[in-house]
Amino acid sequence: MTVLHRTERELLRRLAGKGEVELKEIAEGNESDVLRRAASWLQQKGLAELKEEEHVSVLRTKECGRYLEGGFPEVRVLEHDGKKVSSLPEEEKRIGVMWALKNGWAKVEGGVLRVKKRPKEYAVEDAARSPEKAGAEEIGILVKRGLLEEKKGHELYIRVTKEGENEAKKAGKEKEEIGQVTHEVITGGGWKGKAFAPYAVAPVADAPLGKKHPLTRKMGEIKRIFADMGFEEMEGGIVQAAFWNFDALFQPQDHPARELADTFYLEGKGKLPEKALVEKVKEAHEAGWGYEWSEKEAERLVLRTHTTALSAQYLHKLGKGESGKKYFSIGRVFRNEATDFKHLAEFYQVEGIVAWEGATFAHLMGVLKEFYRRMGFEKIRFRPSYFPYTEPSLEIEVFFEERGEWMELGGAGIFRPEMTKPLCDVYPVLAWGLSLERPVMLASDLKDIRTFYKNDLDWLRNSRLKE
Repeated sequence: MTVLHRTERELLRRLAGKGEVELKEIAEGNESDVLRRAASWLQQKGLAELKEEEHVSVLRTKECGRYLEGGFPEVRVLEHDGKKVSSLPEEEKRIGVMWALKNGWAKVEGGVLRVKKRPKEYAVEDAARSPEKAGAEEIGILVKRGLLEEKKGHELYIRVTKEGENEAKKAGKEKEEIGQVTHEVITGGGWKGKAFAPYAVAPVADAPLGKKHPLTRKMGEIKRIFADMGFEEMEGGIVQAAFWNFDALFQPQDHPARELADTFYLEGKGKLPEKALVEKVKEAHEAGWGYEWSEKEAERLVLRTHTTALSAQYLHKLGKGESGKKYFSIGRVFRNEATDFKHLAEFYQVEGIVAWEGATFAHLMGVLKEFYRRMGFEKIRFRPSYFPYTEPSLEIEVFFEERGEWMELGGAGIFRPEMTKPLCDVYPVLAWGLSLERPVMLASDLKDIRTFYKNDLDWLRNSRLKE
């Protein structure tokens, strides 16, 4: 029994009793590619014979269309009898005179154009209007002048074999087939009075199942945890104005982190927010750091060095004094440093903030402890630390049972009022951040952070992320 795809059966129906047919003549709409594949399948099954012929078509160029509308230069130049060639319009002077001379319509004496005759008909122009009726000589001239383009193509002709005619008769008696079962087909009754396409099942070799990258899995887990804890996700571009990446965080403009050795700068200029906010940030910098703040420096474009740039923007979106909002983000950040087994120039940062005027340092530790508990770490401790835009600050350490040791996974603190007051007039704002790759490395017992980005299929297939 010959198993036919519904497209093959439909093609046989259209071809039955017609002899040799050009495929495009029976194609409807954009079916040509689909029918070409079906024709090839029918040929492989001995139900059709295919023949491909090359053909050449000519198409008018834009310049040709302009000539047909306004006249060919060699015809237009004949209106300038007795004028100096140097005074003629550029196209008539550059093209028209040459072809008028070549056609014997004019001559040039002492730099003056003299018309000898005016043609009643111009075969080249006629050929441009109707290339399909033109002679080879005229077509050659137009192609050489760049007024026509030759395009080669192939036409496919198909003839149904005797066996194909038999299959076509069977196909004509069969019900219309449904190739894809959809919700609309079932609920709308589109299946009534129709047949379902059969499926040819053939044995195949086992193939590795697709699986998510360990980092993608961990990101999904972290997003679910934050969502369950009532957080909203922050989103934003990786290219930021230095204003959001540094200035809005109360980081002075002469801070070492802004140097080319640490930050990737881009060409162009970033857009600053409304003037009122810019003035508040400027005032905070000049009062707090004692220097003259530069708007030009704040406009520089950078690849964001941390997702805290998003935190600043989302805090500014809060209504004046609005409190009780919780946000998180997981995004790529960039640092201009050499890569090695534990450093990358591009990596992911996980960030969270809580803008609540009733928050305390104890709340911060409680939220972090609950977050890491849901991540699977039961033993958690905190150590005092320092970060540029949080005060007080701490580091989070978790205990890895497999290693029998404490490991530092992130930093946290309360945003300084010099940062939050200009942005949203809310204080305090709890904040924390951690690397995504580091906990996954520890959980997967990896020694080199670059392993995540080597696209090693064997490692991806065999990796087992410990939950």
